[in-house]
Amino acid sequence: MTEATGSDGWEIEPGDEQGAAVVALVGRLLRARREAGGLKASELGSAMGYGEGIIYKVEAGARIPRPEFLDKADEVLKTGGLFGDMKPAVAEIRYPKKVRDIAQMEAKAVELTAYWNHNLHGLLQTAEYAQALISMWRPVLAPETIERGVAGRVARKSVFERDLAPSLSFIQEEATLRRPIGGKMVLRRQLEHLLELGQLRHVEIQVMPTAREDHAGMSGEMEVLKFRDGTAIGRCHGLYAGRPVSDLNQLRVIELRCGIIRAQALTPEESLAFIEQVLGEL
Repeated sequence: MTEATGSDGWEIEPGDEQGAAVVALVGRLLRARREAGGLKASELGSAMGYGEGIIYKVEAGARIPRPEFLDKADEVLKTGGLFGDMKPAVAEIRYPKKVRDIAQMEAKAVELTAYWNHNLHGLLQTAEYAQALISMWRPVLAPETIERGVAGRVARKSVFERDLAPSLSFIQEEATLRRPIGGKMVLRRQLEHLLELGQLRHVEIQVMPTAREDHAGMSGEMEVLKFRDGTAIGRCHGLYAGRPVSDLNQLRVIELRCGIIRAQALTPEESLAFIEQVLGEL
């Protein structure tokens, strides 16, 4: 990665075939229209406000262009909205493939149950909390990777706004409410956000107290998503190599653990009161 990427787009991840196909098409069209207009890459870049290297990377299918890049290409090349029409397809592949896969499952789910123990579940995170969390990963990530990860996490939160909203149940370890990721003010705003989400009729947030002696979630994070057709997918950090599973026998084990954890945790009402207490201690 040799160029700053804060304003010019993101690189395609290895193995992202869908993303590669989209940006390859954009690149071919951009080069064809540039050459048809008799422009060098440096000239097009100058007219659009980008460096020559960025033009070449987009044309080579190595860079996911931002929406403003596509708008500028239409304006300079006078293509009548050709590139602007591609913004929805490009927007879909802006985020890492793993994040897109998760978001697609969440978008189809009618029910989600999740237990998280080290940090808050991605759907519960504010943008600044996500930024601080991803920034502390080791080895240290490139600014582009952090930005892309945060954007993908924020995009997933559209699940809360669906017309037919799914039933969302989150069980969080007490420690995740107290760990000051990003600092005290970031944590304060994060806790306030949890209280807001906890008021939604289709959202339940429960807290697993650290003092609880009996705990069915000692094997780590777990999650179950159920779909309208009756199928489901589950994942547990300490089971089945942490892979998503759909086998009924394996799902039964994960669902059993999720059910017990929900029973062992504070009720949703008690949990919101607990969060308010932690917030008052900051």
